[in-house]
Amino acid sequence: MNAKTFPILLRREFWENKGGFFWAPLVAAGLFLVLTMMAIVVGEVAAQKAAKAGKLQIDGEVMINGLDFSKLTSNMKPEDAQHLAGGVDLSMLMASSWPFMVLGFVVFFYCLGALYDERKDRSVLFWKSLPVSDAETVWSKVASASLVAPLLALAAGLAAMFAFMIVISLVVLLHSGNPIQLLWGPGSPLQISGLLIASIPVQFVWALPTIGWLLLCSAWARTKPFLWAVLIPVFAGLLVTWFDLMQSFEMQTFWFWKNVVARLLLSVFPGTWIDVAQFANVEVDGPKDLIQLLSLKTMYSTFLSANIWIGAAAGVAMILAAVRLRRWRDDN
Repeated sequence: MNAKTFPILLRREFWENKGGFFWAPLVAAGLFLVLTMMAIVVGEVAAQKAAKAGKLQIDGEVMINGLDFSKLTSNMKPEDAQHLAGGVDLSMLMASSWPFMVLGFVVFFYCLGALYDERKDRSVLFWKSLPVSDAETVWSKVASASLVAPLLALAAGLAAMFAFMIVISLVVLLHSGNPIQLLWGPGSPLQISGLLIASIPVQFVWALPTIGWLLLCSAWARTKPFLWAVLIPVFAGLLVTWFDLMQSFEMQTFWFWKNVVARLLLSVFPGTWIDVAQFANVEVDGPKDLIQLLSLKTMYSTFLSANIWIGAAAGVAMILAAVRLRRWRDDN
């Protein structure tokens, strides 16, 4: 693979899909901030009305001029401080999640059309006339879906998180509160940022089965690649369920849906690598415990599972098959 050609191919993918890779995460982040500010305005109006009616109280004291956040921290107990810290961290995580939610849909439809669209508009003939191999072209699309798009979504997510904290800090200041004491001190913005950055390698490996499957369908399907990509795994799951085929292997039907159907269709969505079953017996007492369940140790323990590596191997095999298909499939 040519070290000079590959970056050019990545730039080509970015500029051709700038709307999905760059603008979609930013729009999602902006939408979250707009909704947050709308909720703040509604809350401010409701608080002012409650204060004027004498119904707004903190620790039994009636607040005449609205909320006073200094009252929240003056008599705060240690357990309340822990819950506050967990609530701040969870809020930051939710603020940063909007671009990542959009990322799943962007990558899904990007991979689905990556090789199909160039055959549909006949641009594949032009690209094949250039001194660029099929492998370089396909792997540039894999790198765009598994690295470029997630990194751009990460940047948008971090921007949304810190912008959210700034907005909430201004609200705290307007109500005689100390943002350092109430938000930035209890919260862990750097830790949450590091957690999001550390999730990129996990998501990269985890997403390979879906990326490979969608690229394979994109290279193979003559029409309607979305239907082929979705219906084949779903119908396979229905057949396995209908005839109870997994009983032959002494396994539950749910295993097939989780490890085959879901891995082929949903692995590009961030966070789907979280195994909820391992938290079934864990007691969660407040948001702080919930954040600890998503620790770096828990995240990278995914690499100890055979599931992620078997899926990655299957994904690479399907990507290689997509490379082979692109060599001769131009719909002539």
